[in-house]
Amino acid sequence: MTRETDRERASTPEDIPRLFVTFVQAGDFAGVASLYEDDAVLAIPAGHITTGRAAIETVFTERFSGHMSLDPTTIEVLPVLLCGDLALTSMRLPDGRITAEVARQQADTSWRWVIDQPNANG
Repeated sequence: MTRETDRERASTPEDIPRLFVTFVQAGDFAGVASLYEDDAVLAIPAGHITTGRAAIETVFTERFSGHMSLDPTTIEVLPVLLCGDLALTSMRLPDGRITAEVARQQADTSWRWVIDQPNANG
């Protein structure tokens, strides 16, 4: 098991989607959760809001463990919109969905998601 301090951190907002795919491919849902602030919100499952890093890890583990694979060549990371210590990140997924995430720069200069809407286009 990888300790959080041993995991790569997002040094730029553009790193977060790349690391998300890397951690999902590895089945490292604690790693996925490490990309979120402690009190982040995630719009999964549909129609619900999951709050907090521990709950986000649980959601990803329950929903995707053992049967989710992401091919990084099929995910298009869209341009980041940056404003000071906030960034809007987004990806186009293979099924055509567009994600929208708000990231914030941390005190250690790394970046983490604060808000994640994995289905921004409905």
